[in-house]
Amino acid sequence: MPTPDQLDAFRAVQQLAYRAAQDVAATLEPGVTERQAATALRGRLEAAGVDDWFHLPFAWFGDRAAFRRFRVPLQFLPTNRRLEEGMGFILDAAPVVRGATADIGFTDVCGANPAVEQIMDDLAAHRALILAEVRAGRTFREVYEAVDRLAAQQGYANRHHAYPAHVIGHAIEPLDPGPGRGLTPARFGRRHVRSLLRTIAAGRREHWSPLWSGDPRSDHPPVAGLWAMEPHLGLRGAGAKFEEILVITDDDAFWLDDDLPHVRRWAARGATGTVAR
Repeated sequence: MPTPDQLDAFRAVQQLAYRAAQDVAATLEPGVTERQAATALRGRLEAAGVDDWFHLPFAWFGDRAAFRRFRVPLQFLPTNRRLEEGMGFILDAAPVVRGATADIGFTDVCGANPAVEQIMDDLAAHRALILAEVRAGRTFREVYEAVDRLAAQQGYANRHHAYPAHVIGHAIEPLDPGPGRGLTPARFGRRHVRSLLRTIAAGRREHWSPLWSGDPRSDHPPVAGLWAMEPHLGLRGAGAKFEEILVITDDDAFWLDDDLPHVRRWAARGATGTVAR
């Protein structure tokens, strides 16, 4: 488990990443491309002190925010898709500052889109469900399946299933402080990739997985540590998600920070996040 000081550092980076995503989102207007949005988010974060990356920023506009017809990893990369009035969009970034990492997903709309707004409201129940299931000692696979059932009850498709390895979350570990040491062709930081590969190997020996999914390898009790959780829902051409850090201890679990844009939005709109059973 990270120390209290390390948790504070992770919280600060997560806040930084969300502020940058909000700032960039506020500048987006029809005609801007995904590549331009992702580049702007990278520039803002590096200017704010980011010195490495788990992965560079992504931007997905319109039906690409619902991962429609995504089949290969290259489709996740930012494209020349242009933003249009009424389009929903997602900005996703995983910056590192002095060894502390955040991995965030921010959903917004250019103008108005009732479908995206409704999905964003309904994600409140998924945040509550994930925490309740982990605290109840459900296996990671059971938590994944509970999220799947809730999405179906709400009338949505599970779109995190489209991610590589079909993950709803993944482990995050502190890195040694220091400047970045390069990126992979897929826009991931080499230090984090090496760390994740070591954790995957250790997990296999110890019979747990750092990649949280519905796979049998995730059919184990909650593992203490930091987990970037990203429930992602779709409805035809609309998609929305949030992504934030869940802290799991030996006997409890909690979200690292409740002062985040999507949580504040739910409070303002009266989205209760009631857990459906």
